[in-house]
Amino acid sequence: MLKFVIFLFIPFLGFTQTIDQKHELLWEVSGNGLSKKAYLFGSFHTNDRRVFELSDSTYFALNHVDAIALETNIFELFDELDVREGFIRVKYDKDGNPYTSSKRASSTVYGDEDGMPQFLDAYFLQYCYNSGKEFYPLETIDSQVNFFENFKEPERNSMRFESLFITKEDILETYLVGDIYDIDEILRLSLSLSEGLYESLIVERNYGMVNRLDSLLQEDKAIFCAVGAGHLAGNDGMITLLQKKGYRVRKVLATYSNEVSIDELEVRSQKSYLYENDTIGFQVAFPGEPAIVKDDFWEEVNFKLIYRDFGQGNTYSVEVYDRNDNASLLDLADVFIASPSESPYRKIKLDNEGEAYEGLSDSYPEGLFWTRIVMAQDYFLVLKAYGGNKFMNSNRAQRFFNKVWLN
Repeated sequence: MLKFVIFLFIPFLGFTQTIDQKHELLWEVSGNGLSKKAYLFGSFHTNDRRVFELSDSTYFALNHVDAIALETNIFELFDELDVREGFIRVKYDKDGNPYTSSKRASSTVYGDEDGMPQFLDAYFLQYCYNSGKEFYPLETIDSQVNFFENFKEPERNSMRFESLFITKEDILETYLVGDIYDIDEILRLSLSLSEGLYESLIVERNYGMVNRLDSLLQEDKAIFCAVGAGHLAGNDGMITLLQKKGYRVRKVLATYSNEVSIDELEVRSQKSYLYENDTIGFQVAFPGEPAIVKDDFWEEVNFKLIYRDFGQGNTYSVEVYDRNDNASLLDLADVFIASPSESPYRKIKLDNEGEAYEGLSDSYPEGLFWTRIVMAQDYFLVLKAYGGNKFMNSNRAQRFFNKVWLN
């Protein structure tokens, strides 16, 4: 499919800029008493690297707002949603070192390991927290979970014939062109497999999300709001509904230059979130803000920090336990590292001259995971990291462990 683009050559500035006229994913919201511009962006729930080729104008919008609004806070599911699909099969060499029996990227709900760590919406949320911006969900996580739990798959003989041939790749290709009206048309067709599904999944939620966004905008906040691109177009789309409430909504041209913009550099620099606990005396650098969980099942756990890459299916966690003076580090390793017989855990030296035990462990519900046990003055920490085939056959777990520092 051909794109209509304009090339602007400015020799004395030394760069080329491309404007994609067909791309309609970013919209500016103003008027209706606002003193600050807001933005509405159409996203796609995937970690496919192609959707992360954001325009310069999108990076500008992200970098120049005070807050980010998304459909919901998917990070609230850190403690319960493991998006990996399929099993990890690990083999061991003659020295007990593990390696995967497959070099294929493991699949996840939002793509696979060859994609970006987070899917696009979750990336915006990660950036929001890492950069210190405010975050606002348009819907509760419970409302989304309940919707899909109550959704009943239609019987195949009741589906429209045309909808049977629409694939996720078809929708993705349409999204990459950026024509929100084509996106709306293909969504209407694909959702026609069940009577009333388009109305309940798209239309009804549009009204609720616009009402919530309207309330936020009336607080005069500069907001970057990202929702699924299928929510933008049509008579009941969020663009029209915002216009009916008195806002001016105009398309922002998608611009691309051959030089990385300052805004893109600033947005992409927000790669980590430093968790600090002065009471216990440790710091952890996570890819983004972790959830803090009190596990009622394991009462001996003081608390747990957990962060997940929903795109690639990776999990990073730190469990904090009260220290028992009678238990040595080796005793704790015996309890907390359920190593396969082919690959026993081992003692390692840390950069601060301390010691730890590290190895593979196999237990429910994680399955096979890397773990390290370290000791603080009054506590001990159980570090865990796991993912798909490629993750388990890399040093990414150890790189995370090395970003846990004891004071």
